Amino acid sequence: MSNPSLLILAGDGIGPEVMTEVRKIIDWYGAKRDVTFDVSEGLVGGCSYDAHGTPLTDETMARAQEVDAVLLGAVGGPKYDNLDFSVKPERGLLRLRKEMDLYANLRPAQCFDALADFSSLKKDVVAGLDIMIVRELTSGIYFGEPRGIIKEGNERVGINTQRYTESEIARVARSAFELARKRGNKVCSMEKANVMESGILWRDVVTEVHQAEYSDVELSHMYADAGAMQLCRWPKQFDVIVTDNLFGDLLSDAAAMLTGSLGMLPSASLGAPMENGRPKALYEPVHGSAPDIAGQGKANPIACILSFAMALRYSFDMGTEADRLEKAVEDVLADGLRTADLLGEEGVSPVSTSEMGDAIVAKLEASL
Repeated sequence: MSNPSLLILAGDGIGPEVMTEVRKIIDWYGAKRDVTFDVSEGLVGGCSYDAHGTPLTDETMARAQEVDAVLLGAVGGPKYDNLDFSVKPERGLLRLRKEMDLYANLRPAQCFDALADFSSLKKDVVAGLDIMIVRELTSGIYFGEPRGIIKEGNERVGINTQRYTESEIARVARSAFELARKRGNKVCSMEKANVMESGILWRDVVTEVHQAEYSDVELSHMYADAGAMQLCRWPKQFDVIVTDNLFGDLLSDAAAMLTGSLGMLPSASLGAPMENGRPKALYEPVHGSAPDIAGQGKANPIACILSFAMALRYSFDMGTEADRLEKAVEDVLADGLRTADLLGEEGVSPVSTSEMGDAIVAKLEASL
């Protein structure tokens, strides 16, 4: 049986730095757990534009379609701000999502006990938080037509179209219900059915899928703006939240800051199953390329490492190993080790990107 295949796209800014720490984890699994991956590497984003004049080459796109999972670092930076929209670094990431048809974006928001005081919310509000936001990723207002900037009379008009089909809503709803069955068995669907026809359709289809296939899962509905308020008021009322592309983008970033730092949060983007039964998948930290600290050893690699843990769980059916890696991260934080984004507490030890990666490997070693 062949080894599982993984394409690493480190990208721009701090992407290569945090990905170096993931490679340490991958090497450890090969050496100590006899879990070997066939790893290949490629370029995406600004570095790809610098080398090839495009944020993603056809060859790299084809490789992404072939492998069991893609692990991406980050894309973009001020160096590329004046490029034409069609070749901006972010277009490479959007192309991966669209052509791989990665329609379900999973963004967990988990607050480790050791970081509960770091959140801007009260400790009792966030301690023990563990929710999952499932964001529809390949349709909605970011992809709908018509779009663009046109001239009407003496002024410009910006146009974006919110568009969803029944099948697009149904498949992401199924992803959320399936996840809920493995968690707290509870889904909250968020939209704006009070003012948007696409929201009315969203609520109708989610309800239909629930009644036909997942009546054992508790389903509730909430307007997305009210959902944002409730995330800040009492986030632990939620288990799985399913929502559209735009609202998912906003709500998942809001939920991210409940945990104290974007540098802590992973994500997974999943598509339809391939011939081997595994879903097409791309894993990436929620944070951006952070060009202001790139190359300084200040980046927090935990979000990228936890993204690899999600790959172990969702692409490679290695839940026990994913648990092992997540526990290693938790133990390192409990020991008081912090990268620059998490400083400010008493009794913590400031460490570099590399030192954080080494500490997590040491905890993995101690778990044997």
